[in-house]
Amino acid sequence: MSSLKNNISRRRFLATAGATALSSVLLKGCLGNPPEDTPTISSTNATKINLPPEQVPEITKVKLGYLPIVEAAPLIIAKEKGFFAKYGMTDVDISKQANWGAARDNAKIGSSAGGIDGGQWQMPMPYLMSEGIITDNLKVPMYVLLQLNTHGNGIAIAGKLKDQGLALKSDKIKPVIDKMKSEGKKFKAAYTFPKANQEFWIRYWLAANGVDPDADIDLLTVPAAQTVANMKTGTMDAFSTGDPWPYRIVKEKIGFVSALTAEIWKGHPEEYLAMRADWVDKNPKATKAVLKAIMEAQQWCDNFDNRKELIQIVSGQNYFGVDPEILTDPMMGKYDMGDGRIIDDKSMAPLYWKDAKGNVSYPYQSHDLWFITESVRWGFLPKESLATAKDLIKKINREDIWREAAKEAGFTADIPPSTSRGIEEFFDGTKFDPENPQAYLDGLKIKKA
Repeated sequence: MSSLKNNISRRRFLATAGATALSSVLLKGCLGNPPEDTPTISSTNATKINLPPEQVPEITKVKLGYLPIVEAAPLIIAKEKGFFAKYGMTDVDISKQANWGAARDNAKIGSSAGGIDGGQWQMPMPYLMSEGIITDNLKVPMYVLLQLNTHGNGIAIAGKLKDQGLALKSDKIKPVIDKMKSEGKKFKAAYTFPKANQEFWIRYWLAANGVDPDADIDLLTVPAAQTVANMKTGTMDAFSTGDPWPYRIVKEKIGFVSALTAEIWKGHPEEYLAMRADWVDKNPKATKAVLKAIMEAQQWCDNFDNRKELIQIVSGQNYFGVDPEILTDPMMGKYDMGDGRIIDDKSMAPLYWKDAKGNVSYPYQSHDLWFITESVRWGFLPKESLATAKDLIKKINREDIWREAAKEAGFTADIPPSTSRGIEEFFDGTKFDPENPQAYLDGLKIKKA
């Protein structure tokens, strides 16, 4: 898929890269409905154990980057509860990144040069890095190894637009945005990194409601920490973000949440663990040790009996540095939408290990295909990308390593039977069949492709 890189404007990348370098993220949710058969793992039994010789890692040290958002919880919990040490990774550095651009740059240089070996990513960043698209034409081969969570995002809207019908699905959204455009006050919507999760969610919601995000509104890259201030001053009308930021928007009476991404696409993939391919190739046993530790942490996070302790750990100054109160409701699946709607439903909350559709942790290759297909939809990648997409996915998505790690850890009952989760359905009735992504594109009314 070498044509990907050649079809993306370097000028556009440089324009967004500067803004992205300022981006920092404090979003989304880390909650989940505990699997029925998942035991609680306490700190007392998460200690280093004697490993079979064939599972002893080649190296005990790794540096993983994270953003101070609740998607990072499995990485933090794996360290704090001793799961990394349990599998022989006794020197794991969980390194806070200033923003997504910084994480990208640090993975580009690697830990040997003061950067990172991998960590937490929005999708499809690992693909764009592997193809050199967002790394100044330098290909940085990455492997997608594990999905960190589902759900957790929302579309927040400024309070001035309350009671005007900006809901999950409404025929009033387009007229409101058209009126603003005619008055010279174009609707402004923001996300935290271009061409990735946050942008995809708000684009999908708008397009499903008849709004062309490239023609009818202005899309901006804005640091998450700046979103609340921008909405207060009226310089921004919406942003695609997640817990705990929507909670702040509502609590401070700045705005409301029109839709949760759990409503837009039930069980949607969110962020991922991906690492430099050269580190994984050199340290296959250490890679599996990292995965096993994170898998146990994900099970721990999915047990709601552990949620109070989880909040205390991740909110601390060493990690997120936030008031635990702003994490409590979102992590328990409670959402005050700010427009009179209250959601208290754990099935709408992010999950870390299992959900009604399958294993959350497993990196389904069919999900990667959706991200690439959606990239083609909006002109981020050329049309011909779809012809070779599955080959590229097999190269970058190393679900085979996940399966090996799960077997060694004894999680065989939770190993999915297929690399595809099958047909996915969105709130507007649109369906994505990974066996025919072109049909999905053809059926979309608003697109660039």
